[in-house]
Amino acid sequence: MTTYMANKNTVTRKWYLVDATGKTLGRLATQVADLLRGKGKPTFTPHVDCGDYVIVINAEKIHVTGKKMQDKMYYNHSQYPGGLRAVNLKTVLEKTPEKVVERAVKGMIPHNKLGADIYRKLFVYVGEDYDQKAQKPEPFEVK
Repeated sequence: MTTYMANKNTVTRKWYLVDATGKTLGRLATQVADLLRGKGKPTFTPHVDCGDYVIVINAEKIHVTGKKMQDKMYYNHSQYPGGLRAVNLKTVLEKTPEKVVERAVKGMIPHNKLGADIYRKLFVYVGEDYDQKAQKPEPFEVK
């Protein structure tokens, strides 16, 4: 008996629609990352991009626990002396709420070339409208 190894010719992809309304950010991000990576499929192969496409809508309506709105900081550095910029979660949610979900999911996928390919299959939108209606995505309920 041989072990099954998927390759890019044998992978079948589906489209999923995730509504982020009232969902906790971390739980949403882990389940979306698993869908993107294909971890729930019986044909999962670690070195092959065998995941599905995921569309996340209503990114501005996520929920966080505790005092994360004020305490959670996002850091960015310009690589110049004194170039550290820090912004809290509340400010980022007001300006660009899709970046919060994108960054949470990006931290949960591999940080290599395969992870970059996986990350390109994530689409995050503010509000109910999204561009991929022609793909007829299946609703996915985050637990």
